[in-house]
Amino acid sequence: MFRLHREGIRIIIISCIIAILLGFAFTYIPNPYRTILILAELVMLFLILYFFRYPDRQLVNPDPRVIVSPADGKVVVIEEVEEKQYLHERRIQISIFMSPLNVHVNWSPFSGEIQEREYYDGKYLVAWHPKSSTENERTTLVIGQGNQRILVKQIAGAVARRIINYLNVGDKVAAGDEMGFIRFGSRVDILVPLDADIQVEMGQKVKGNQTVLARLR
Repeated sequence: MFRLHREGIRIIIISCIIAILLGFAFTYIPNPYRTILILAELVMLFLILYFFRYPDRQLVNPDPRVIVSPADGKVVVIEEVEEKQYLHERRIQISIFMSPLNVHVNWSPFSGEIQEREYYDGKYLVAWHPKSSTENERTTLVIGQGNQRILVKQIAGAVARRIINYLNVGDKVAAGDEMGFIRFGSRVDILVPLDADIQVEMGQKVKGNQTVLARLR
């Protein structure tokens, strides 16, 4: 079962009002065109409702050493990178591409305290572009637990134009807690230590709160 996410309520209400007004206007259009337009309108409403769905999911693995996927989508990057801004060391980056048909709720992949949070108003390159991680609009979080620090980026794509993040520096967060929402296609990057045991592979489809991405040693 799923419910509708609060970020979509305003859009859904506006869409329903527009649909009702268009429905009255369509009464002046003869068939079969009227039927086609009404069906197209219903399909659009369904897609909007489907996009803002919020599935009820329980964390699949409560092990504090586990990094759980923060989003639904497909793994498009697994590579070693140099993180110069927050962690100042080399890390393994796991990137998840979220298509417009994926659930767009984002969950915390790790338990700890929010040590860093920064929003960057950048470009809107396609989400799978290599430079989207450093040049696109994004929100970056560093979650710390003991001597472990995990970096998470919510990245806007060519279509996504709004990143929502509910966390602030000093907040305590548990793996599986809601972290935010991204509208209409996007990407999430997770940077884990080099010695982490990676549990996914390129091209693999993952589910937020369900798929284990990595295990810390």
